[in-house]
Amino acid sequence: MKYSKMKGFRDIFGEDIEYWQYVESKLKSLFTSYGFKEFRLPILEKTALFNRGIGDTTDIVEKEMFSFEDKDGEFVSLRPEGTASLLRAYIENGLINNGVKKFYYLGNMFRRERPQKGRFRQFTQIGVEVLESSSALLDAEIASLLYNSAKVLELENIVELEINSLGCKECRPDYNELLIAYFKNIKDELCGDCNRRLERNPLRILDCKNENCKKLIKDAPVMLDNLCCECSDHFSQVKKHLNEMNIPYKINPFMVRGLDYYIRTAFELVTTMLGSASAVGAGGRYDGLIKTLGGSKDTAGIGFAIGVDRLVEILQQSKKIPIRQTDYFIVCFENTLEHGLKIVKSLREKGFIVEYDYDQSSMKSQMKKSNKLDAKFSVIIGEDEVNSLEVTIKDMLSGYQKRVSISDLCAINRD
Repeated sequence: MKYSKMKGFRDIFGEDIEYWQYVESKLKSLFTSYGFKEFRLPILEKTALFNRGIGDTTDIVEKEMFSFEDKDGEFVSLRPEGTASLLRAYIENGLINNGVKKFYYLGNMFRRERPQKGRFRQFTQIGVEVLESSSALLDAEIASLLYNSAKVLELENIVELEINSLGCKECRPDYNELLIAYFKNIKDELCGDCNRRLERNPLRILDCKNENCKKLIKDAPVMLDNLCCECSDHFSQVKKHLNEMNIPYKINPFMVRGLDYYIRTAFELVTTMLGSASAVGAGGRYDGLIKTLGGSKDTAGIGFAIGVDRLVEILQQSKKIPIRQTDYFIVCFENTLEHGLKIVKSLREKGFIVEYDYDQSSMKSQMKKSNKLDAKFSVIIGEDEVNSLEVTIKDMLSGYQKRVSISDLCAINRD
């Protein structure tokens, strides 16, 4: 029987994986420069964690989680996002109340949504979380870090940072009432999902992807016009600090987050290169979520997650990255294998990509293999070379070849 991968899942290999490694390496280095430490999280969590943390009226919890009952009768889920998992670990490992903490994570997430361009059921996110600071300056720094994540990949010209304020538990209830009053008047024109959201979580209507609902949203009340004094001042400070950091941004008054735990500052990095899946990364402030998940007190927090799949896709469309190829193919034979293996070892220790023929086939066959691997150089070690303590090195692009001493070859360092 021939097997195939499941719908919404994929294999990543060949040149594609070079782009993934490039993106992950660049972003991990960037986050480290901001003082973030890596946090590795389990892929499976108790379903209740996401119901409580994400919100049971969100699309993720209502429709998209891969959840099942395990053999012990526990309901568990493949993680659909990283924040709830990290905060669970933060509480469980006693890290709370020890001052400001900065973490980043990288890993697979799972959502059983309809596969489409830039959107898969298994996808990879890299994200950051900062805990125990409510500073508006921190909000600006994290939003700027999201923007700089595109800039470090030289993609800043094809993305845009959008920001908004979602208010707080003091001012959002009144705003929700305004939304309910507005949408009740056009209830018959809303999609089925938005009708269900109307009483339970009206803010979620602003995130609807239905084209007709998008048109109706344009005249809805705006949160920015209904912020309390504290939230309004906080948002003003965020904008001030972004300007001081020379970070370009756009205010999007209808931008909300798909997760219930966000308050105050929210932001997204968007692009036009992925069709309807415009967000490359997004995040915001979630003060109080730690207490919701079992922490001892209300604790400030802010973070974002970037869809690595989407970032790779736009990078592949817009930029050619350097793909590492075989540096040296060592051509040797049964009677010169010992010398060949010493050279292989020496060059690999210096960081070169080195290959050789395990079958010790003919010269012609080995040169074909070198070509097939797109090697930069072939190093030929025959009996004459061994006797003279030399090798013949051939530039596979130009065809030029010359004799060099084994000691000179092994002394070469990678730039």
